Amino acid sequence: MQTFNLNGKPVQVAAEPDTPLLWVLRGELKLTGTKFGCGMALCGACTVHLDGQPVRSCITLLSAVDGSDVTTIEGLHGPEANALAEAWTEIDVVQCGYCQTGQLMSAAALLKKIPEPSDADIDAAMAGNICRCGTYPRIRAAIHAAATKKAG
Repeated sequence: MQTFNLNGKPVQVAAEPDTPLLWVLRGELKLTGTKFGCGMALCGACTVHLDGQPVRSCITLLSAVDGSDVTTIEGLHGPEANALAEAWTEIDVVQCGYCQTGQLMSAAALLKKIPEPSDADIDAAMAGNICRCGTYPRIRAAIHAAATKKAG
């Protein structure tokens, strides 16, 4: 039995310790906002926060989260999340939308760490997030806009 805090609430999961967190979130806990992309931590669609840091849930084992705090897109909140949601809508970032939960999770972690990121900061933080539709310029613009909203 693995116990951790999920989106601010304690949960216990009776899955095998070597089960990827992604499958526990989607299958056992029915939180489908975290997406399966590649299964090899290359695309970023499955990004969640583990103790505040972005991680790829497709390769993070359930045993690694025991006693930790896990936040999924369903539990993302606070000034960074609010500013990002507004900016994402205003700039019309989403095209197909499949990668967006991972993009938002990475962007929120970036803004929490660096409130006014440079282009280089954004590129470094978002490098592992693939967007098949190529909305990278809009993603970068939305992160800058969110930083401005949050600061103002």
